[in-house]
Amino acid sequence: MVTTFYALLSRMRYIARWGLMRCTIPENVQEHTCETAMYAHALGVIRREVFHRPCDAERLAVLALYHDAPEILTGDLPTPIKYHNRQIRRAYRDVERAAGEKLLGMLPPDLREAYRSVLEPEEGELAALVKAADKLSALAKCIEERKAGNREFASAEEQTRRALAAMALPEADWFLEHCLPAYEKNLDELGTME
Repeated sequence: MVTTFYALLSRMRYIARWGLMRCTIPENVQEHTCETAMYAHALGVIRREVFHRPCDAERLAVLALYHDAPEILTGDLPTPIKYHNRQIRRAYRDVERAAGEKLLGMLPPDLREAYRSVLEPEEGELAALVKAADKLSALAKCIEERKAGNREFASAEEQTRRALAAMALPEADWFLEHCLPAYEKNLDELGTME
């Protein structure tokens, strides 16, 4: 049996994000996924090291790596459509689940169970941290676009900041306070190897 699973995953780079927005810097699902995994890992480390709560930061990173995998089959539905109302949200969740099942079916039987736990949506604390990481990635994109002079992302930045605050996650709040201000700096201000 030849599995198409990994070949499909490699095609994340062809799925554009922010389809309704004029982007100064294009972004694809693969880039977003990598960034989300880094933020998820960071939130897990913050939970463990700053707030002294147990957390498997590596598990968070893996969950984030696959959080948008169904989009390989569904595409990236723009946020205003995806979250327009409960009925659309529910229907899209069903479509994502079906896409996840389809992806699992592309794996050899011996590998399916190992991937089931990362392709099926989780509930609870880990899912909340991955969702916060996803929002942090969106917020970083909004800041990047604003810094490039693109006012197209002003509302999205404000909405994303509100969404993160509404999550009431201490780890995300800590990141926003201690890490996010650096995103306003230029390369020289960030410090390079001298």
